Amino acid sequence: MSHSPSQGHAVPPIKMGLAIPNSKLCMWLFLGTEIMFFTAFIGTYIVLRMGSKGWPTDPDVTHIRVAAGGINTFVLILSSYFVVVAHEAMGAHDFGKARKFLQWTFALAFVFLGIKGFEYYGKIDHDILPGHIAENDQQAKAKVLRESETAVANRLERLAAKAVSSKAAEKLPEPKDDATKLKALLAEAASKPEVKEAEEFRGFGEMFKQFDLMKQGILREDLSLHEVETQLAGLKSNEQWGYVFKSVHEPHPILYGNIFASCYFLMTGFHALHVIIGMILFWILLKQANLEGWHDFLENSGLYWHFVDLVWIFLFPLLYIV
Repeated sequence: MSHSPSQGHAVPPIKMGLAIPNSKLCMWLFLGTEIMFFTAFIGTYIVLRMGSKGWPTDPDVTHIRVAAGGINTFVLILSSYFVVVAHEAMGAHDFGKARKFLQWTFALAFVFLGIKGFEYYGKIDHDILPGHIAENDQQAKAKVLRESETAVANRLERLAAKAVSSKAAEKLPEPKDDATKLKALLAEAASKPEVKEAEEFRGFGEMFKQFDLMKQGILREDLSLHEVETQLAGLKSNEQWGYVFKSVHEPHPILYGNIFASCYFLMTGFHALHVIIGMILFWILLKQANLEGWHDFLENSGLYWHFVDLVWIFLFPLLYIV
């Protein structure tokens, strides 16, 4: 004997969708796209790394600071823990505790970016930048010559403009022009009685002599990289005019250095951008006078922050250790 649906037990209503808030679902979908985004970077890096024999790994060459990366890893893990504590406090309606741990999370994000800025400064100071790195001896010597000529030309331009009359200064060539043209103008200025005894003009003839020896040796390819390094060190060590060559970097070629620098700055730069976005989310929370009603926002922000932490856990061993 059959029964109609209206007889006996009632049929429960059909409920569509997932048993999570729409905001949380959207966050998970967004994080899925972010996973694909960083997977492309990491996968490309692994392919380039595995396919490039002689990839730079010496920290003294790449100026990778393993200790700094390790500290930053601890900082992010601790900040993720603080987010969890803040989320639990929010659920318990302990908004004061939640705010305190959000403030600690925000402060740790600043620490992370500060350490990353310190690392970036070290690489910029040593010119470990994409497109700036000499990858063999010939490129390293050419870079020394190029930077030395620029340094000498810039210094002579400033000295000549300071010493000669305004009319003579109009004859100055464009910045970074050939140093010999500026030397002639400087000689004209130095011949004037009022400036020929000036301290900053003394000894530049000897500087040009040593500089020209290095320049001609590089152009004739008579000097080895070690000899160029020795002569550059001699120029820099002079007490009177060594400062002129302060901006010239030591000739240390790095095989695959430009690809390495490109990968490093691309991956860590985008990760740092995500850290800043996470800080903006936490700042929105901290600006609220009352955190009641912001539970879902904090939970979604925490999910995003945990993802940022997880990405760094992959980047740290790949870029710093392996």
